[in-house]
Amino acid sequence: MSRFLDELRIQRWDDHRFYHHCRINQSLHLVSALSFLCAYALLVVEPAWSALLAWCVSMTTRQAGHFFFEPRGYDAVNQVTDEYKEEVKVGYNIRRKIVLMSVWAFMPLVLALNPSLGGLIEPAVGLSGYLHDVGLSWLALGLGGLLFRVLQLWHQKDLMTGLVWGTKIITDPFHDVMLYHKAPLALLRGERYDPMTHVQQHR
Repeated sequence: MSRFLDELRIQRWDDHRFYHHCRINQSLHLVSALSFLCAYALLVVEPAWSALLAWCVSMTTRQAGHFFFEPRGYDAVNQVTDEYKEEVKVGYNIRRKIVLMSVWAFMPLVLALNPSLGGLIEPAVGLSGYLHDVGLSWLALGLGGLLFRVLQLWHQKDLMTGLVWGTKIITDPFHDVMLYHKAPLALLRGERYDPMTHVQQHR
């Protein structure tokens, strides 16, 4: 258990210091984390609507922070290139995220063109039924994406790395609230980028 927790701390630390320099990104992660927590609560009541909230609010705000606001050049704080960070990233790097988000974006279109998915499911009736099916398909995508990467990390590295990453992803909303709850105030003070002094002290 001690090794598992140590690895979890390392993965969280690397994720923060490499990919969360911008206060806008941090603030969007706070919004994402809070909406994910709502989605977790909704999951036990209505899984399809939980997935709609998670993908339409939580994932879009989270990934927008990375795609549009996080700097992609040389990382002077950690003294590494962006190419290096993308290569060593344990989870979904930008290339993998583009694939995942593309599948997410096409799923509603697939269901609109083929509501029964070739006879695999009962065709939806009305808009509410269609959204319900979209939500379930997105829930399956989220769980599938999580499981796929865990198995991939098991194959590439070891089972511990995959299980730690999976645990990190599931618990990220709780951790991000603690980590980034002050980001909006810092942004309002005009601090666009986190000075990351705590990172430099640990280098």
